[in-house]
Amino acid sequence: MEDRYEGLKLGNQLCFPLYACSREIVKKYKPFLDELDLTYTQYITMMVLWERGQINVKELGECLYLDSGTLTPLLKKLEMKGWVTRQRAKDDERVLIVTLTGEGRKLRERAAEVPAKMSCCVKLSPEETQTLYSLLYKLLGDCC
Repeated sequence: MEDRYEGLKLGNQLCFPLYACSREIVKKYKPFLDELDLTYTQYITMMVLWERGQINVKELGECLYLDSGTLTPLLKKLEMKGWVTRQRAKDDERVLIVTLTGEGRKLRERAAEVPAKMSCCVKLSPEETQTLYSLLYKLLGDCC
């Protein structure tokens, strides 16, 4: 009878260490991102914009695994800070385009040192990091 409940033990759940690690990693980012006046979710949004310069909200949500209910207030805050602009597409007003501003590009310079600071917080070898990265993206691919 005990075996029936084995799957309900916290220690047997793949989701729990993923959840706990995610929370801990985001917590480690906080002091570095506070210096930039960014939350973690704002930071990953800016990372996409630093890479692309411009993107529509639907594609941004797909990149970040976020819905529009999360993105809308986040983008409004980034716009209020002067780092992005939001405009309707000329050819289809249903599409909202987010564009990096000059100030948003300048923020990239200040953010450039965050990955190196974070690498000191993660106790994995480069090989372990790459293996974990590959496995996590494999999981993400399987979930969609």
